[in-house]
Amino acid sequence: MLSIEDATVRFGERAALDAVDLEVAEHEIVCVLGPSGSGKSTLLRAVAGLQALDGGRVLLAGADQAGVPVHRRGVGLMFQDHQLFPQRDVGGNIAFGPRMRGAGKAEQAERVRDLLELVGLPGAERRSVAALSGGEQQRVALARALAPRPRLLMLDEPLGQLDRGLRERLVVELRQLFGRLGTTVLAVTHDQGEAFALADRVVVMRDGRIAQSGAPVEVWSRPASEFVARFLGFDNVVAARVSGTVAETAWGRIPVPEGSPQGERRLLVRPGGARLAGEGQRGWTVESRTFRGDRVAVRLRPADGPALEAEFPPGGAPAEGAEVALGFAVEDVVVLGD
Repeated sequence: MLSIEDATVRFGERAALDAVDLEVAEHEIVCVLGPSGSGKSTLLRAVAGLQALDGGRVLLAGADQAGVPVHRRGVGLMFQDHQLFPQRDVGGNIAFGPRMRGAGKAEQAERVRDLLELVGLPGAERRSVAALSGGEQQRVALARALAPRPRLLMLDEPLGQLDRGLRERLVVELRQLFGRLGTTVLAVTHDQGEAFALADRVVVMRDGRIAQSGAPVEVWSRPASEFVARFLGFDNVVAARVSGTVAETAWGRIPVPEGSPQGERRLLVRPGGARLAGEGQRGWTVESRTFRGDRVAVRLRPADGPALEAEFPPGGAPAEGAEVALGFAVEDVVVLGD
């Protein structure tokens, strides 16, 4: 459906996109993640035709989009601030795209009714957009983006202005909706939970380049680099010398999966991978405990070396100030790439 080939965008000396290659299959949901300035929104704007490329090309269904204006690309756009037309009611907003494409009034009305039913706002045609809640505005913006039947739907921080509870509900609804419609989606977000819940594939960007691309479980389970690991919120990263299936670290000897890269590396230990052990490698002191609902985050300090964060069930967390011994579960250890 979408092919991005060697896409480059420069702002002065800085490359906002640096020779990016990306493909999105028909009916696939791809979420692009990254910190501010990583190039994710520039990528979306380049696909839409809102940002000219300095190099490379964008193809939709095999057709090069160079010189094709935004309104002729057959893509739907939905932004963080919704950008609904305040002078139009809900029905007028949703009917805008079909009307611009020459649909008659009966066809417009039918499309509006169908989409309002689809997004859970039946009968809202005559409501003022100013009277809608944030979640309702989000649904209307989605219906408006879907109304012209775009071959590709693009979402820019689609749930960014909503509170967490509403975001979590809507992201589940969105995935179910896109699945029913067979919609091809390219979305950008800074919210990791939103991306991993919505996507078939997650793309992590850094400095205008793709740092990692893969299924959500793959990216989460096996970050490709220290940057990706830390961006996903994993802080237990330490220098290591890997030999065979063992790594020598400041935290002691840690088992690593078979086939791990060898030599001088960086090692990730997930918080759930540190286990209390009857006979540990060395002494650890519990510096702090933080209750997080279904688990307790415990900060542990070895006799010498950096601290490590571990997670335990509420009833199994050691007390603050306790001296404990640790072991490590190999399935929660990742030898990181460069």
